[in-house]
Amino acid sequence: MENTNLLTDLVRYGTLAASSHNTQCWRFRMTETTITILPDFSRRCPVVDPDDHHLYVSLGCAAENILQAAKAHGLTGQVRFDQSGAETGAVHLSFAPGAPETTPLFDAIPHRQCSRTEYNGHPLAPEELEQLAAAGTGDGVRVVLLTNPAKLAVVEQFVVRGNTAQLRNPAFVKELTAWIRFNQAEAERQGDGLYSAASGNPSLPRWLGRLILPLVLRPKPENEKCVRQLRSSAGVAVFVSAPSDPAHWVEVGRCYERFALQATALGIRNAFLNQPVEEAALRPEFAQALGLTAERPDLVVRFGRGPQMPRSPRRPVEAVLVTSDYPDK
Repeated sequence: MENTNLLTDLVRYGTLAASSHNTQCWRFRMTETTITILPDFSRRCPVVDPDDHHLYVSLGCAAENILQAAKAHGLTGQVRFDQSGAETGAVHLSFAPGAPETTPLFDAIPHRQCSRTEYNGHPLAPEELEQLAAAGTGDGVRVVLLTNPAKLAVVEQFVVRGNTAQLRNPAFVKELTAWIRFNQAEAERQGDGLYSAASGNPSLPRWLGRLILPLVLRPKPENEKCVRQLRSSAGVAVFVSAPSDPAHWVEVGRCYERFALQATALGIRNAFLNQPVEEAALRPEFAQALGLTAERPDLVVRFGRGPQMPRSPRRPVEAVLVTSDYPDK
């Protein structure tokens, strides 16, 4: 029973991880010594994420939180991605006793968030950039840190182009709107999604928010906001992988989560600007502009120091635990 309680606590840490649109697109199954993270395809976003790239990245984020928490509780974790069979796409975590090791990354788990606001524009110290780069590197995954104004200007151009394409796509806007939580009561009731206050937007009744959103969610003002946020940042991190497949997308998620936890431990905020990699037609050109050849740009993340924002909601552990059933795609 004690071990079951511990693994349940580890799952709770997993639920605090980042996920695309805060969909929390995961289910967790426990045995006495393992946790399996199952993709919840009922929570996929087929418009913004048609190949489920972000979904698998999200599973990797949850896995990394669990591994960091396991280490702090005296467990050594091993990760295996199920590439075939009845549970294709599942992430299997097995544990063995080890020496407890509480790290700054573990301490940062409850405080990590995507801060979608302007930062203070100050550069980071070289040693801070080194720590972020080390945290964001993994098996077949590396992070490219961009702080040069010329490189950031290139990223800005692609963010604007990608954002414009997305906001001119009615299907994208409809999908995004479905995941927006316009007020605290709605966010708490649903336990997921993009809480408007976390992005600095006012609290509104859902009927009013849905009415107003098409008037404000337009390319010009949204592009201007993205540019302001990008120019206020200390830099941009681009996570790249080779080869590009679900197993490596999970690894990308692990690398990003470590990066985000390390940033949090240093008092550094971060937020996604994934438009250049979410628009499939734009992604190869973006990769070429960054000098990438065989690698796929997976995530675009701006970082810098700025204010803490209201926290996004999370579903309770009991809502994401399963016994033996595997969610069908």
